[in-house]
Amino acid sequence: MRESAAELALRGNDPHKHWPYLPTRGSVPGRTTGLALAVAVLFAANVLLGSYTVTIPDFVRILGAHLIGGEKIPGASFIVMEHKLPRAVVGTLVGAAFGLSGALFQTMLRNPLASPDVIGISYGASAAAVAAIVVFGASGAAVSGAAFAGALGVAVLIYAISRSGSLGSGGRRGDAAGGRLILAGAGIAAALHAMVSFLMTRADIRTAADVLIWLNGSLNSANWDRAGVLGLALIVLVPGVGFLAGPLRILELGEDSAAGLGVRVGAVRLAVVVVAVALAAAATAAAGPVAFVAFLAGPISRRFVRAASLPASALTGVVIVLAADYFATNMAPLLLGGTVLPVGVVTGALGAPFLLWLLVTSNRKDA
Repeated sequence: MRESAAELALRGNDPHKHWPYLPTRGSVPGRTTGLALAVAVLFAANVLLGSYTVTIPDFVRILGAHLIGGEKIPGASFIVMEHKLPRAVVGTLVGAAFGLSGALFQTMLRNPLASPDVIGISYGASAAAVAAIVVFGASGAAVSGAAFAGALGVAVLIYAISRSGSLGSGGRRGDAAGGRLILAGAGIAAALHAMVSFLMTRADIRTAADVLIWLNGSLNSANWDRAGVLGLALIVLVPGVGFLAGPLRILELGEDSAAGLGVRVGAVRLAVVVVAVALAAAATAAAGPVAFVAFLAGPISRRFVRAASLPASALTGVVIVLAADYFATNMAPLLLGGTVLPVGVVTGALGAPFLLWLLVTSNRKDA
């Protein structure tokens, strides 16, 4: 009965006026399939091409020898199974997690600037990880654990501040609280940025170099252990995203309308925040705060598939990470005299001009 009411409400509203993210039937599946094909091509390019190329028959032979036993190819088996393949897998999972996290925040708050990069979640992870490295001399899994805890801690702080404006209530109070969440996150991010800068001044040169690589976001430390942990996190969180997708779409009609249709606005908002923060925290713990992936994935996917789509946002995040990592590891050294860039440097370079373009196009629409 509740679903019928929601369908009637949606049919009674002009989607381009009231629900700009409403999918256009017919365009989403085909374009999403195109994104999936792009992911497959980029994944294959990262594994098979680059400074060490592997033919498809050799890859099948290497994979078969690893899974069911058999003769390994000296050198190639190690490079593929211990370097290229886990790196591509971690890049895929990181891109999907950041893409989903950014799309959830942007859809819930109806603001394209609302991503973990902007509202301080990534800075929370960065500050905690840098403190663990510089103050406690942590490394490896301990740094990832600190990043995860830092992201969750900052999310709780931001939510507590914004909750004073009744984030969980319906109507305009919920919109105001959503704006407060963004402002609180931006303020906390500035404070955490200052904290990271202070810690960097206290670190020796070698530690500072390690910290800088982590802060930029890198897949250099990708391995099967990180892929396994991140994969398990996504197995738990992605079904939650699917469960929230329906109520979240109705929530885009506005809190009053959603509450009138029977959606528990406060519970849905809280659940979306928890899932989105957990996705961003898990991805950051695995590869560092890869800049602007969460911010870029949602708007780019909306323009490509001409609709709001969480699967398209996840696939777009994967495309961004895999393409940026291929450029950083294989093409940048040719242009920069052998310098291999962290993947976050490339995504950060893409994010700045896209942010300016987004602001310019938004101003034209408002004019």
